[in-house]
Amino acid sequence: MPTRHLGVVLKGYPRLSETFIAQELRELEARGFTLTLFSLRHPTELERHPVHGEIRARVIYLPEYLHQEPWRVLRAAVLALRRPAVLWATLRLFLADLVRDFTRNRVRRLGQALVLAAECPPEIEQLYVHFIHTPGSVTRYAAHLTGLPWAASAHAKDVWTQPEWEIRAKLADMQWLATCTRANHNYLSAFPEGRGKVHLVYHGISFARFPPPPPPPAARDGSDPARPVELLSVGRAVAKKGYDDLLAALATLPAGLCWRLTHIGGGPLLPELQHQAERLGLTGRIRWRGALPQQEVLAAYREADLFVLPCKVVDGGDRDGLPNVLLEAQSQGVCCLSTRLSGIPELIVDGTSGVLVEAGDVAALAAALARLIADPRERQRLAEAGAARVRADFAMERGIERLLACFDASRPATEPPCPVSPSTLR
Repeated sequence: MPTRHLGVVLKGYPRLSETFIAQELRELEARGFTLTLFSLRHPTELERHPVHGEIRARVIYLPEYLHQEPWRVLRAAVLALRRPAVLWATLRLFLADLVRDFTRNRVRRLGQALVLAAECPPEIEQLYVHFIHTPGSVTRYAAHLTGLPWAASAHAKDVWTQPEWEIRAKLADMQWLATCTRANHNYLSAFPEGRGKVHLVYHGISFARFPPPPPPPAARDGSDPARPVELLSVGRAVAKKGYDDLLAALATLPAGLCWRLTHIGGGPLLPELQHQAERLGLTGRIRWRGALPQQEVLAAYREADLFVLPCKVVDGGDRDGLPNVLLEAQSQGVCCLSTRLSGIPELIVDGTSGVLVEAGDVAALAAALARLIADPRERQRLAEAGAARVRADFAMERGIERLLACFDASRPATEPPCPVSPSTLR
């Protein structure tokens, strides 16, 4: 079978918090795809996961802000003028969006799309984008400029913070949409434009990267100050992760209960959370480790007694979908405590394979923490059931096969050439 060339549009690459995207790219390459990545942003982290080193794709960084590379944007606009009918049709589409969203960001999306179209390798046969908000808009405009079909994967913020008119317009325009939770699927497929186009594709995890753990640490029940129960959370310090609720709940635990929390992840709210912890008298019990590569995160899972991620809905509707860190923690035999939100109950069955409380309920979170910290047998029972569920139902390979079926069903009979190629810039 001939090599398939795919242009993949990403908000940023590489990103430590998006291992699910990296593992998907790696698997697509392993299944015969040649990828060209178009990233809207440059990386902001020095660390890399091992999987990033295994991805062979060329990366083209689009202008993050148009004023930073004006000549590149101007060249792209001049090239687009060579096909005036296509350009004006795309501009009409853009202007219809601009009327409803009169922002600089909307103009930047068009500029980035012009550059993507101008620098699109001619062998690319389809565009595919992760996240349907800003990256989806860039991809949509670029698809019209190039004549290429496009498809997308939707996850969390991009689904729940985007206006309905824009979701409907994009669903009508794209070939198909994969999404990683049933909650997302039900919402998106309810739009008339989404019927028959929306597919549930769980990310899953690679058990080659998350092999079975060694025997768990000796049981700790919170009674020995020298052996505190090790709590762990992995996630960016952003409001929807609910870390303010977690700190508030920890502050109410009985004084004699011995625990220690490790947080892994960067994010804009980190200083604010550290200040909250200090104000609540928790500083000595929390280790803030920042963003870490996958090997160190794996080691942290294996040292933990309880994984906690109290996700919630925040202003504007932003929320998590199904955080991959929950799958990762369960794969390592760690009991998980989270909230009844979005796709999380699709993974964790409350009382059977983990514990769920209502999002934003600090008192319920504190009660569950106190109970699980003091009961190592219950933690072990839930951890074993969680690990079995992940291995049975959330293997990465299952999701990749479903994704490949989407690509196969939509593959064009012929490979349309990209009308503006880098050669025309010379």
